[in-house]
Amino acid sequence: MAHDSVQLPCDGDGACMRCKVTPLAEETLTCSTCATPWHVACLASPPETLASTLQWQCPDCSGDPLPSAAGALDGTSSELFAAIRAIESDESLTEKEKARKRQELVSGRVEEDGDKEKKGKEKESSFLDVLDGSLNCSFCMLLPDRPVTTPCGHNFCLKCFQKWIGQGKRTCAKCRSIIPPKMASQPRINSTLVSVIRMAKLSKSNVAAGPMKVYHFVQNQDRPDKAFTTERAQKPGKANAASGKIFVTVPPDHFGPITAENDPARNQGVLVGECWEDRLECRQWGAHLPHVAGIAGQSNYGAQSVALSGGYEDDEDHGEWFLYTGSGGRDLSGNKRTNKEQSFDQKFEKMNEALRVSCKMGYPVRVVRSHKEKRSSYAPEKGVRYDGIYRIEKCWRKVGIQGFKVCRYLFVRCDNEPAPWTSDDHGDLPRPLPAIPELKKATDVFERKESPSWDFDEEDNRWRWKKPPPPSKKPVNAADLEERKRARKAIRQAHTTTVRERLLKEFSCLICRQVMNLPVTTPCAHNFCKSCFEAAFSGKTAIRERSKGGRTLRSQKNVLHCPSCPTDISDFLQNLQVNRELMGVIESLKQKSEENQDAVEELSEEQVDESEENADIGSGDSETAQKTKNPDPKDDLQNPPPDSDQKRTSKRMKVDTTQVVADCE
Repeated sequence: MAHDSVQLPCDGDGACMRCKVTPLAEETLTCSTCATPWHVACLASPPETLASTLQWQCPDCSGDPLPSAAGALDGTSSELFAAIRAIESDESLTEKEKARKRQELVSGRVEEDGDKEKKGKEKESSFLDVLDGSLNCSFCMLLPDRPVTTPCGHNFCLKCFQKWIGQGKRTCAKCRSIIPPKMASQPRINSTLVSVIRMAKLSKSNVAAGPMKVYHFVQNQDRPDKAFTTERAQKPGKANAASGKIFVTVPPDHFGPITAENDPARNQGVLVGECWEDRLECRQWGAHLPHVAGIAGQSNYGAQSVALSGGYEDDEDHGEWFLYTGSGGRDLSGNKRTNKEQSFDQKFEKMNEALRVSCKMGYPVRVVRSHKEKRSSYAPEKGVRYDGIYRIEKCWRKVGIQGFKVCRYLFVRCDNEPAPWTSDDHGDLPRPLPAIPELKKATDVFERKESPSWDFDEEDNRWRWKKPPPPSKKPVNAADLEERKRARKAIRQAHTTTVRERLLKEFSCLICRQVMNLPVTTPCAHNFCKSCFEAAFSGKTAIRERSKGGRTLRSQKNVLHCPSCPTDISDFLQNLQVNRELMGVIESLKQKSEENQDAVEELSEEQVDESEENADIGSGDSETAQKTKNPDPKDDLQNPPPDSDQKRTSKRMKVDTTQVVADCE
């Protein structure tokens, strides 16, 4: 071989990068330092004896590259040797990393600084690389949609998991651990993974589009005042509680979503995925006003909202669409207010007629789900959750499970925000209607013929009112001009944390509220630190020994509830396993956060210095206002006082400073 060309090793497929031939095993040599295979025939100086091959080092690791290789890089061998010595003296690199850098240097595949910075930024902006490969579904090999986590710590899509269970399999598809019977019959969606995957998708799609849009799905930081019990109530408790203040400024017959302009208390509106403790608290935010009834509406006007709370066993919940059963058909006279036995047929009247009017006009209907709906995988673990806007596409009557006719409605989701159980970073798109087998035996079938009032706009790529919304028959007194101004001023978006910090915050233990250490996932889809979880059940046993009168009775199983829900997890405690996939993602995020912390702090300090200069100017104005404590009335006319006091001014400056830092991050 000519000595005036660059020497190259074999690639990952075993082919020589110089002669493009795949040599036999006898024709290759492996470097004792970097473990890289080389083609003997392409070496400039092959080993002379068999003994020398045992401790043979490749040209990259031996530190004796060819002069032509140095010329291929920068034209002078002295600079090449200086670069190699710098690599050798770097104590922070391992031996393999030094060998890789030497190989890149000698082969001429050294990246420019600009390319490195560009790749670093791309890597920094995409967090899906951290999740991809660690949390993938074992069936479709993609990030799980509606993720379900088994007690052994493996993640699957809900549909893939249901198909696996439908084949009669009761073991994990990855490790063959036994799946609990209750989880097999009613899998729970892991809401933590839903939020994390969605946030990672948003961070990637918004790299060039500006600041990321934040979705507050599960968080409800601004808790409203609780419902109260008056002195006239005979018994304490929620049964005799009175509703608290209605915080939104929409009329009771308002159709569609509740936006930020109708939320003066928080200035954010009712967000998809927002949770409340009970129906009384849900009423205070206008999502669904009735305390008990499942339908809110008027028979000649339409229905504004419905609640899925397991009231009728005919209901079917499929997430993006569901079959809803109307009201009525039960004898609720006297003290039979909780009677669930149907005694006569339902008709399209009262609230049922209100739903049919909304179906005819294509009005948007708000939907809330309650934890009482035990048959659905999409119901929340506790409380009441707002799940967005749906539209009624069809309605009919059929003979129900109890033998009497019931009114049925097909609801299909059509919201601009993604559902709480999906990892999508966008809202709903128009979808074909599902096949409903029970329509073959249905009567009084009604399907909308005209265009709906709430429809998808192809130009704006969002759902909106295509026709004017129905005017309210119960208008609410609007706030005065000053209150409106203050409400508009209060709308700010101060993102004080980076995307990575928000991702780590999602991986917080439900007991200690810190980032999980050795995470475990229960069959009910809740995540805890292993130490916190074990401490919560310290001193408790799964079996309780019994005896009476000197006789030993049969042992009794203790019911051990999950710290976050009433699910019995006593069997899960017998074989507690760490969620290795989740732990790997958390460690990767922590490592990346430490690597980029210094760079973020430098950028933040520059922006903070600029905002502090502006704050000094504003604080000088505040001091001037304070010095004139007892001003002359004429001065008041010439120099009117500011709208807010010093505390509010300083607070605003602080928010603005954090806003600049967040934008930088």
